[in-house]
Amino acid sequence: MKARVRAAARRVLRPWPLLAVTAGMGLMVLGFAGWALLRIPVPPVVVAAGAPASLVLEARDGVGFAARGTLRGDPVQAASLPQPLASAVIAIEDRRFLEHGGIDLRGIARAAWRNATGDRRPEGASTITQQLARMSWLSQERSLTRKLQEALLSVWLERQLPKEDILARYLNAAYFGAGAVGADAAARRYFGKPAGEVSLAEAALLAGLLRAPSALSPIRNREGAEARASLVLGAMQETGSAAPEAVAAARAAPVALQAPPEMLPGRGYFADWAEAEARRLVGPAPVDLMVRTTLDPKLQDLAERVIATRLDRDGARLKAGQAALLALAPDGAVLAAVGGRDYAASQFSRITQARRQPGSLFKLFVYAAALEAGFRPDQVVQDQPVTIGDWSPGNANGRFRGSVTLREAFAQSINTVAVQLQEAAGRPQVAAIAHRLGVTGEIGLHPSMALGTSGATLAEMTAAYGSIGFGQRLEPWLVQEVRARDRALYTRPTAREATPPVPAAVQQGLLDMMLAAVRDGTGRAARLDRPVAGKTGTTQDSRDAWFIGMTADAVVGVWVGNDDNSPMADVSGGGLPAAIWHDFMAEADKLRTTAAPSAATAPPEAAATPAERIEGVPGLVDTGTLVIEGRLVRLSGVAGSAGDFLQPMAQWIAGRSAQCRAEADASWRCRVEGRDLSELVLSNGGGRATAEAAPELKRAEATARRQRLGVWENGR
Repeated sequence: MKARVRAAARRVLRPWPLLAVTAGMGLMVLGFAGWALLRIPVPPVVVAAGAPASLVLEARDGVGFAARGTLRGDPVQAASLPQPLASAVIAIEDRRFLEHGGIDLRGIARAAWRNATGDRRPEGASTITQQLARMSWLSQERSLTRKLQEALLSVWLERQLPKEDILARYLNAAYFGAGAVGADAAARRYFGKPAGEVSLAEAALLAGLLRAPSALSPIRNREGAEARASLVLGAMQETGSAAPEAVAAARAAPVALQAPPEMLPGRGYFADWAEAEARRLVGPAPVDLMVRTTLDPKLQDLAERVIATRLDRDGARLKAGQAALLALAPDGAVLAAVGGRDYAASQFSRITQARRQPGSLFKLFVYAAALEAGFRPDQVVQDQPVTIGDWSPGNANGRFRGSVTLREAFAQSINTVAVQLQEAAGRPQVAAIAHRLGVTGEIGLHPSMALGTSGATLAEMTAAYGSIGFGQRLEPWLVQEVRARDRALYTRPTAREATPPVPAAVQQGLLDMMLAAVRDGTGRAARLDRPVAGKTGTTQDSRDAWFIGMTADAVVGVWVGNDDNSPMADVSGGGLPAAIWHDFMAEADKLRTTAAPSAATAPPEAAATPAERIEGVPGLVDTGTLVIEGRLVRLSGVAGSAGDFLQPMAQWIAGRSAQCRAEADASWRCRVEGRDLSELVLSNGGGRATAEAAPELKRAEATARRQRLGVWENGR
């Protein structure tokens, strides 16, 4: 029996040499891995790289409204650590950072005990060194293998680098929220200053973000961020890195944020467009950028509100799911841009990306070609059946009016006349004018081209109409200036050569017809208490509906439709789009905003300031609005008319030079051969005085009224 036991024992103990060899080999492998780990070269201190430079977008008033990309900042150097921030981070993240060798066993035990007992005092279980190893080399996988790798890397880092260097690397790699990677980037993002200049209170707020940068962002959760900062200050007092009186003062002093607010959803369309333009202008940039844009915040908010209100009220009934609005200053500066109903749901811009059929909006180019070919707005043409090949276009109302002027045909959007004019002027000539005015897509030279069957964007069509209205080729632009911290990388030139897109006579004729379209035609729903020139556009089955209109200080385009190109419920350009346009412009007038984006540009009328002067031979839009050197000039105190007085006024003023001086309200006092033009118009009944008219102008109106001249002929 004893022999059998001894034999069994020998069989059990016999493999020990194999086990010893295996253990030895394992130790050798571990030793070699440790030796190799210790010989890995440590890279220099770096900040976030690879991603495009961050952009902070500012409105025209200099207030930030959006931030894009990863803010980089400057690297924090080990030799010059920002002490308040370094102390705050150590106090809240790793109190024994200066004592442990990469792994804090006491800290782990203490954190486990507090977790078991419900003690919620703030203290991290991972050391700063472990966090740096995790951020720099490891994935976010939660496994025993990754924890072992983290521990090995932490010990290795402590063997390779001094504590100051480890802390500097950590501060440069940590994410602080709001797109800011690194302490310097965070200090600049939240406080507008480098990390070396932050106060104790600011340092505590930054250190508090490390645990949950998104949830505790002071931009969206100010209360939570301040509560966490108070915990950090308490930890600093406990560790002796901040005196009690300094902590009390920091808690009592509110931290002033200079970060842009969370971007409102509707502004995303503008921000996308502006970001793309800024990066195109400066190319790849190794530094963070500040971009001053043309955005008018009040107009942008108004545009978003008007579209939301109209679609919420009428969208379902009219089967209209989307709308877009673009407002341009007379020099093309984008004042407001709403590319769709809900940016959060769809970032596709219906201003710049959607190519839709413009319908009757395209007739602008047809009539421009006709006027260049010698036609006149008052020339009589025939609204009659037309057949080209096997195609016979009809009119929207199914009727033919017979003899009409070009002005009437444009105002009533008569299809048959547009097709006849296209054939008379030539399809290539029409397409060439469309391209000249900014339409970039291919235009098919087929008979139906006159009715807007080739695609265009809202940006292209709005700029084209603005080019006619303001007498210079418009290209929408959004960026005034791009700055790095200490220098300007791009500044938009203040003087840009204005290129008239069409001859002056053609421009005046088109303005005449666009005024008639709003005054008497399909755009009546857009009428205001001042001259409006514009045009409606509607495509087959109401798949697209447009209205583009302009006043003396802005051109605004509106599109309504569905992304899937499904028909709407009998929506025309003179319906919902014109109503949106009217709501926007009427409220914009109440806001008393100007269309000038900044002193860096000089829009035709909106930038007019008292004492500014302009001189030239004027054309007439109506009795209260002139065109001088391609600029619309609104006569001070005159609500103009296109009635009987317009023709004799045009005959009298022909060839004479007008000298005009800007008034404070962006109107003008003009003199022709020493005579005040506003007084001349009002005293002859050529128009009515506005509510803001000067006393002498109201007296001139009273004279005409007593004598029953012009608009007062019937005693109205």
